[in-house]
Amino acid sequence: MLARRSGDFSLAEDAAQEALLAAAVQWPEEGLPASPRGWLIQVGHRRMVEQIRRDSARRRREDHVAAQVSSLERAAPPADAGRRGDADDTLLVLVLCCSPALTRASAVALTLRSVGGLTTAEIAAAFLVPEATMAQRISRAKQTLKVTGEAIRMPSPADWPSRLDAVLQVLYLMFTEAHTSTAGADLQRPDLAREAVRLARLLYRLVPGDPEVAGLLALMLLTVARSPARTGPDGALVPLAEQDRSRWNREDIAEGVGLVTEALRAGRVGPFQLQAAIAAVHDEAPSSAETDWPQILALYGVLTRMTGGPVVALNRAVAVAMVHGPTAGLDALRPLEDDHRLTDRHRLGAVRAHLLERAGQLDAAVAEYRAAAELTNSGPERDYLRLRAARLADRGEPTS
Repeated sequence: MLARRSGDFSLAEDAAQEALLAAAVQWPEEGLPASPRGWLIQVGHRRMVEQIRRDSARRRREDHVAAQVSSLERAAPPADAGRRGDADDTLLVLVLCCSPALTRASAVALTLRSVGGLTTAEIAAAFLVPEATMAQRISRAKQTLKVTGEAIRMPSPADWPSRLDAVLQVLYLMFTEAHTSTAGADLQRPDLAREAVRLARLLYRLVPGDPEVAGLLALMLLTVARSPARTGPDGALVPLAEQDRSRWNREDIAEGVGLVTEALRAGRVGPFQLQAAIAAVHDEAPSSAETDWPQILALYGVLTRMTGGPVVALNRAVAVAMVHGPTAGLDALRPLEDDHRLTDRHRLGAVRAHLLERAGQLDAAVAEYRAAAELTNSGPERDYLRLRAARLADRGEPTS
């Protein structure tokens, strides 16, 4: 909201941080204000004006922004305007941050950090790059906005097409992090997942005719439907093949299937629609054994030709193994073994270990499970991989 009012992302970011710091110091002593959100906005607004006044080199800009802020303050809804206003503001700021002045990757990274609430390490993991590289990318994006003078302003209808792809990617990566946390003791982040779904619904209402928007919302619903069964009572990871499907949310599945079916009929197939279609095949299978893996493999073939990427190739290798056997799946993994984006991450080793186990190569599978466990910062994933290794070793096979 501060960015929308001032038109300056960096100024609003600094003001928001100062307001949060003031709250952290004052609220424990003075008590929670009647409207915490309104308090933060008011203090942040005041900090923006103070910063402008302190900087004599920006005198002309002070006059312009001060007038703009005053005008918007009079027109702004009350601080407790309700959930719908909050939702619109969140989505608006997300769209605003996906500036066409930045490359798509930079815009997505900056928005995830500033609006999505993801850490630099989590964003780096999503992009399969080192954390230091991502920190530099986000810093350069902020500097680019500052140098170009790109204003944070309400996008016109003509602006939406240039921003929509980045907005979709931001929401997708927010949801991906919520579905499987990069680090920590919990496998999932339900609050972040709900926020991603909520924003995707809002976007779908704003752009109802775009099949990829519908595809992304469908993918989220079809994926989050399985969340109740993804962990046991102790928070341990439960793989898809072992989940209790009676715990899946059938309303979410029905809505997701309806959305992706309608989107595919539009004839403009995109990556999110294909991923949603794959999720729908999983969700509609009565059991793991009855999953239509040939259809999933065909969909991954189309997705691979459309987007490529190591993660898609990794998932396709699993589908290859389910259709043609584990040896074929291991053959499909070999081109990825030299991909620097995967070699220091656990997923390649975890998939290889699973396929080696299915192929009966237990010694090699144990070694891969153990190595993969050392590469993840997620407690539930690490525990699961170590447990798989221990169970294979306990079969009595000689292991190194």
